[in-house]
Amino acid sequence: MSGSGLVTIRTYRQDDIGLVHALSDLLSAQSLYHRFFVGTPRIPTGYLRSLKTVDHRDREVLIALQEDTHAVAIAEYTRDTAAPRTADLAMLVADAWQRRGLARLLLDSLSEIALSCGITHFKADVLADNKAVQTAIHRHRPGSLSVEGSDGLRHFLLRTDPAPHIDEKETEHVEGRNGQGPHPADRRRIHVLA
Repeated sequence: MSGSGLVTIRTYRQDDIGLVHALSDLLSAQSLYHRFFVGTPRIPTGYLRSLKTVDHRDREVLIALQEDTHAVAIAEYTRDTAAPRTADLAMLVADAWQRRGLARLLLDSLSEIALSCGITHFKADVLADNKAVQTAIHRHRPGSLSVEGSDGLRHFLLRTDPAPHIDEKETEHVEGRNGQGPHPADRRRIHVLA
């Protein structure tokens, strides 16, 4: 699967589980390790089962689809019950789509949703050797705080303020869930060039 073409970012639906499972085929062992912090040949079954708990408020998941048929990325937040204005952030992008701006678009979309749900900060744990993600965080969320943990992780605190670079002319919102009007990321279409 190439890293170009039309990409749709939308909220995760329960019938997307097969798409997320198939995303494993587009991920290297290193990408899986950087996301799950353990060696695994595929997206773990326990994680796939956990997607049943998505409630679109305390836990939101976005999926990026190439040509509406193949998942190329998944991004999510889960609200911290002890600090409800904060949520844990995680992302997984197919290897061919890394360093192309897709993670940034997912982060901006998640941020918009999180802000509408009262979440002002994301926490993100990044392996100390994952310099690409650390650099991207500092570039796209300047002023993010980070500390090196004794667990081999760098712990980041990012603001959820929307980034000013999303051009609303390039996005298309469609009717949201349950006829309640558009949810900020129900559907966002972006053309990514080769």
